[in-house]
Amino acid sequence: MNKTIVSPSILSADFSDFGGAVSQIETSGAGWIHMDVMDGSFVPNITFGHHLVRALRGKTKAILDVHLMVVQPGRFIKKFAESGADIITFHYESEVHSQKFLTEIRDLGLKAGIAIAPSTPCSVLEEILPFIDLALVMTVNPGFGGQVIIPECLEKVEKLKKIRDNAGLDFRISVDGGINEQTAEQAKNAGADTLVIGSAFFSSLDKKSLITKLQN
Repeated sequence: MNKTIVSPSILSADFSDFGGAVSQIETSGAGWIHMDVMDGSFVPNITFGHHLVRALRGKTKAILDVHLMVVQPGRFIKKFAESGADIITFHYESEVHSQKFLTEIRDLGLKAGIAIAPSTPCSVLEEILPFIDLALVMTVNPGFGGQVIIPECLEKVEKLKKIRDNAGLDFRISVDGGINEQTAEQAKNAGADTLVIGSAFFSSLDKKSLITKLQN
């Protein structure tokens, strides 16, 4: 739990060369690939679906970290699991029966995550934390890459870390949005152990050095 994991988001990659993006991520030393699935309804953008997960599964052994920003994500869990996802995270705001679907994800042999938007307090998660492997705190409003971090969201990271430590739980705490070399330090100081990074990764001239710095 002490090791920082960096999960580059292919949302910020060249959409005409996802295979090349995967190679860049693997060469950098990052062990996870973050995949933002958006439906144009839960968030005002459309990205990709399970077909891309299946395509990338055949190209990499990296952890495929799938983040569902869709309405009624429970409908798609089995499909993404069959396509090769290793982690499926969905939004608390998008499902009434969160515990049911977290359990379903785990029963399929995957890691289960729950995400909250900037306007959602972390207190809503307390009853379901024993059922998760990952808590994802959005540090920007979901929907588009390249945004600036909302620093107040890091207070939720601090609170989740205290809850986790006091309860003896072992879920990871991830942050997503506006993460770069500077804000990553703030996030880690708050208690984050998993960093989703997009634009800052793909614009970096020395991706391996960047990942090493973030991991350490």
